[in-house]
Amino acid sequence: MSTQDYDLIIIGAGPGGYVAAIRAAQLGLKTAIVERAHLGGVCLNWGCIPTKALLRSAEVFDLMNEAKSFGLSCQKPDFDLPAVVKRSRQIASQLSGGVKYLLKKHKVTVIDGTARLEKAAKAPKVIVKDKAGKDSAYSAAHVILATGARARTVPAAGLAPDGKFIWTAKEAMTPDIMPKSLLVIGSGAIGIEFASFYNALGADVTVVEMMDRVLPVEDAEISQLAHKAFTKAGMNILTAAQVEKVTPGKNTIAATIKTKDGKNQTITADRIILAIGIVGNVENLGLEALGVKTDRTHVVVDAWSRTNVAGLYAIGDLTAPPWLAHKASHEGVICVEKIAGKNPHPLNAGNIPGCTYCRPQVASVGLTEEAAKKAGFTLKVGRFPFMGNGKAIALGEPEGLVKTVFDAKTGELLGAHMIGAEVTELIQGYTVARTLETTEHELMETVFPHPTLSEMMHESVLDAYGRVIHI
Repeated sequence: MSTQDYDLIIIGAGPGGYVAAIRAAQLGLKTAIVERAHLGGVCLNWGCIPTKALLRSAEVFDLMNEAKSFGLSCQKPDFDLPAVVKRSRQIASQLSGGVKYLLKKHKVTVIDGTARLEKAAKAPKVIVKDKAGKDSAYSAAHVILATGARARTVPAAGLAPDGKFIWTAKEAMTPDIMPKSLLVIGSGAIGIEFASFYNALGADVTVVEMMDRVLPVEDAEISQLAHKAFTKAGMNILTAAQVEKVTPGKNTIAATIKTKDGKNQTITADRIILAIGIVGNVENLGLEALGVKTDRTHVVVDAWSRTNVAGLYAIGDLTAPPWLAHKASHEGVICVEKIAGKNPHPLNAGNIPGCTYCRPQVASVGLTEEAAKKAGFTLKVGRFPFMGNGKAIALGEPEGLVKTVFDAKTGELLGAHMIGAEVTELIQGYTVARTLETTEHELMETVFPHPTLSEMMHESVLDAYGRVIHI
């Protein structure tokens, strides 16, 4: 088994791995990337992108049903689920092909197969088994793990994919039927996005959340508004509730749910979607033999993504939260720049925006109001409703809120939280502001174009300081 040498080998070609590979190549490192399935990883193939394609179809369908309010006529709107799914898969395929082109353009060697690590004098040796079962050995001065994560399951409670009734996100993206009734377990971004999609297409959707509110990582005020909006859209939301067991039947599956009052409730549905978190893909990599430190299936790393093993790094969902594609990509860039001898800034998790593409959309960056108070800050909090914005009204999207949280002593923007149309695009304005360490003064002095939804960002800042104009 001959050995091929590289400066850097990356295991996993998701948004962390392939971005790291491209940046490494730009910096002159001889780079290889190992991928066992599809270039682009879960995000491009089974996560971020194809789900947004599905949600876009659902959004257009919603708008078709609301045509009359825009002075338009659309008789008996309908949908073709296989065609909706086909569009989503075509988009995923297109983007995966784009990643292949980019890696080739930057002369990154792509190795098709499943990797494991073995001890070596410096960085671990990489052994790759191809689809024919043949092993090939590769060595590098540096090795980055970017193997990502997968959906958490609880087999003991029957909460694991069964090939029919119980779906993870992957099965929910390629459904065998359009369920008339659907139980979604977990109300984080993945759960709520699928709940929104199937609810828009007419499914009777129930969401079960163990915490006391939906979207529990978001600001409590935003969560309350989201709960209200989801209920208005027809969803049944059960918070502070837990699925005790599931019982498959002939054509449906029953779930026994312990509700917040301690009583048991049984809900029968055509399908169940599991969205109760993720576990890192740490198995069969040889990490135990190397002595790599892990914490609850996630690899422990320092600010530069270094593990406790010399020459070995880890990025993305395999490491600490937040488990977001854009976090993985940025970590990858920082990691390879440090390897190449540059002087990058370490990642500030507080400046990583989070986006949920339900309807209405939810987006945030920085500290929630509650977290800021617990951290000891004296606050100035501003709010501006979508109802006060001309563009929102013209779009037919008057429901929503922009909320900003400032340190009353310094004017530092501690956090920003939004719910409403296109807030996943708006949030980057506040993310840039936090990265630049902008205070309320610069934000108030900034000229926002009219008529745009972004004007609400300005008004929310003004409101925090008693200067709001349009409410």
